[in-house]
Amino acid sequence: MAKCHKNNVGSIALDHRHSTKNATTGGHFRVLRRLIFDAVSCGGTSRYRYRQRGGADNDDGDFNSAASHTEKEERSEKLSDLLNAAESKTATEEALAELKQVVKELREEDFTKRRIAAARVRSLAKEDSEARANLAVLGAIPPLVGMLDDSEDAHSQIASLYALLNLGIGNDANKAAIVKIGAVHKMLKLIESSGSDSSVSEAIVANFLGLSALDSNKPIIGSSGAIPFLVRTLKNLNESKIESKSQMKQDAMRALYNLSICQSNVSVVLETDLVLFLVSTIGDMEVSERSLAILSNLVSTPEGRKAISSVSDAIPILVDALSWTDSPECQEKASYVLMIMAHKAYGDRRVMIEAGVVSSLLELTLVGTTLAQKRASRILECLRVDKGKQVSGSYGGNFNLGVSAPICGSSSSNGGKGCLVVDDGMMSEEKKTVKQLVQQSLQSNMMKIVKRANLRQDFLPSGNFASLTSTSTSKSLPF
Repeated sequence: MAKCHKNNVGSIALDHRHSTKNATTGGHFRVLRRLIFDAVSCGGTSRYRYRQRGGADNDDGDFNSAASHTEKEERSEKLSDLLNAAESKTATEEALAELKQVVKELREEDFTKRRIAAARVRSLAKEDSEARANLAVLGAIPPLVGMLDDSEDAHSQIASLYALLNLGIGNDANKAAIVKIGAVHKMLKLIESSGSDSSVSEAIVANFLGLSALDSNKPIIGSSGAIPFLVRTLKNLNESKIESKSQMKQDAMRALYNLSICQSNVSVVLETDLVLFLVSTIGDMEVSERSLAILSNLVSTPEGRKAISSVSDAIPILVDALSWTDSPECQEKASYVLMIMAHKAYGDRRVMIEAGVVSSLLELTLVGTTLAQKRASRILECLRVDKGKQVSGSYGGNFNLGVSAPICGSSSSNGGKGCLVVDDGMMSEEKKTVKQLVQQSLQSNMMKIVKRANLRQDFLPSGNFASLTSTSTSKSLPF
């Protein structure tokens, strides 16, 4: 039984620490814990001190006061905190010792031990952010990268790749260190040497996805030759249509999206046939949103816009995506691509009108998301301004005379007031085209609104539609 002096637990722990400074960590903790419990059991409570001061045994009423109860709870909490701190310190030391041992095994000459150690790193770093940082500080990254070309065993290579992948999760410093040490080039070299091993390729694609999330890595990865590899992988997976490789396909597209954010990588992307592939996949709901996201990055450059325009039926496919009411994200991205193209090129605007974009845009301004509505309005404004320029250009120098003539004036047959009505035969071809587009758009959208409101199809007879569209002009529309 340890000797107690006024229940001074801190003093006991301090004296014990000096007396056992050469003991092992586990023994130290066990003895310390025993001393603490001895201190409590040998009279370190308020009851013991009260009786030592001469209090009677039957004075339990005073002893059980609220103040004494609070004091006991505080002491219990302090003892619990002390025990938890000792346990936590021991656990931390044991975990650090394990990490050191794993890193040591990564440097062994035996490939089997290195493969086992790499698998252990993968497991330790999977969900423990502190372990990721500590393993990198202890030097786990260089031997793992070295395993990519030192070992010819595919299992060891895969173990190393996934260990590197987990070390980079949520840790930008580790991502930068992996790329800086030359891992990207070794991964690409590994692809050439491994041939058609899909497991190795899948692990490398996952690494490119994780590493490309860091902005400083994007130009390095883009210039390394990773983009052509990712495009080839996408095309092969699309042709094979293996359902088990769906995750690999998504990882490749997300990696290409990350890389296409960097402007210096756009030219590298356009050297491949990625744009053609992306346009062809619009309609496949598994990847359509990813494809439109990448196109949204590429359309920001003149070369990217030219590449998209040169793909046959690219604009009609994008216009069709505007009507995907069950995928608002696709509507937003498709409207963004069309908005940039409409703002930059007259030829693209003409193709859009021919593809029936006006009707889809009018619908989008009514039922689309807030972002899609704004983008649709911008496109309609571009088309309106462009159509206005065409009409004014067709009149040449006499345009001002035409618009200065009074539309409404006196008329003897109308009581002094009347309006001139312009016959369809006197309209220019441009005005007739605009009027026809307006009529078609209004009819189409009115029918859709009636249908969505669950009204009878004969709620508005065809005569009402005709009268509505015949009296409408382009000035009443938001484009």
